[in-house]
Amino acid sequence: MNAEVVNYIIRFMVNEDVAPDDLENLVGYTSDPERMKGYKIVILPSPFFKLGVYGTPASYPELPLSEFEGVPLLFGSPSVYQSDEGPLIIEADLVASSFFVLSRYEEIFRRSIRDVHGRFPGKESLPYKAGFIEHPIVDEYGVILRRYMRQCGIDVKEPPRYFSHVNLTHDIDEPFAYRGFRSFLRAIVKERKSPFEAFRLAYSDPKHDKYYTFDKFLEWNKLCREQLGISRCDTIFFFKSNGTHKLDMPQYKLNSLRYKPLMDMVEKREVKIGLHCSYSSSLRPERIKQEKIKLQRSVNCITDLSRHHYLAAREPEDMISLINSGIRHDYTMGYADVVGFRLGTCRPVRFIRPSTRVLTDLVLHPLMMMDCTFTKYMNLSEEEAEKKAKLLVRSTAQYHGELNILWHNVSLSKALHPWLCRLYRVLLRYLTAVDMQGRGEAN
Repeated sequence: MNAEVVNYIIRFMVNEDVAPDDLENLVGYTSDPERMKGYKIVILPSPFFKLGVYGTPASYPELPLSEFEGVPLLFGSPSVYQSDEGPLIIEADLVASSFFVLSRYEEIFRRSIRDVHGRFPGKESLPYKAGFIEHPIVDEYGVILRRYMRQCGIDVKEPPRYFSHVNLTHDIDEPFAYRGFRSFLRAIVKERKSPFEAFRLAYSDPKHDKYYTFDKFLEWNKLCREQLGISRCDTIFFFKSNGTHKLDMPQYKLNSLRYKPLMDMVEKREVKIGLHCSYSSSLRPERIKQEKIKLQRSVNCITDLSRHHYLAAREPEDMISLINSGIRHDYTMGYADVVGFRLGTCRPVRFIRPSTRVLTDLVLHPLMMMDCTFTKYMNLSEEEAEKKAKLLVRSTAQYHGELNILWHNVSLSKALHPWLCRLYRVLLRYLTAVDMQGRGEAN
């Protein structure tokens, strides 16, 4: 197993913000009795990474899972003892268990399992089937490991119980329902509206368009940013660029005059811009580089942020195309069909390529929830959705995580999606209250 990856996972579990500088000399991952003597704590490896096991059915956890101090354990056994040689031995393989979810290992092991959009379904995932999809188990492992570290005399504190950062993200699939000549023709031919009505829809003030909710929700976001602290909260718009698949429609040109009011607002409100990788690029990842170049030209700025359209990041290896395109921060890592912690953590984590076990510089920002997941996929009521959303918000703050939520501008139309619009406002107020409570406790 790659030592760099092992050290990264152990440091990630402990939490970089509180981990000792010499952590690698204090907590080891080995079954070698001689090497064990050099550490205060040793995590005992399971067979998971062994040649002949990794990538085979023998590497897949068996259900039901055992538990390690109340947290589901994927590999190893839930026992801890003091060895004769000195170090505390943890037989629970926290490294392999963390690697499994952080790297999306099961997606290379089960390549035949994909939905109609080529995505690995959340309901097929081990976290969902084992019942911990709404728990960031890697962060929970960290709580346990830090407790044993203190027991062994290692000075390590607990991270604060408020958000490290909040990203209010919006995929701009359709800025307008009607805008320009093509929508004028569509309204007449397909929707059989009168020429007068079609003209009004296509050429009137964009603020009257049913999809144009930007003025309203950007004001809500601004208030949230002010309450959390400007440096701790960002609004991110993911804009499409150059897709050719029918699911990439409609296309839009951000440097055209009709989009100038929107882009002026983006600049005024200090909205960050990211690439919404097209559906076409999920089929052919090599397209991402050209899409990024085109987007940067149209908005006259550089971006290293991305999210896939339809959350259709098909294979873990496709992330290499993001890296080769100059993307350094991706916000795709949530399941479309269930909310929760796809990567087993609520904190940004570097992409570990599961097929080669190589650590990369691409940072994956876990997506906890998407608006249409509550309605289209999970068929929840407003009350049920609010309950689940608040649970995820609380869990993220509890582990000093980065809260990433996705609401489309269309979902923020009261006329089209009344309770999704209400839920967004409820969440902004709630996450602010949770954060303030955590900061109060820290002080």
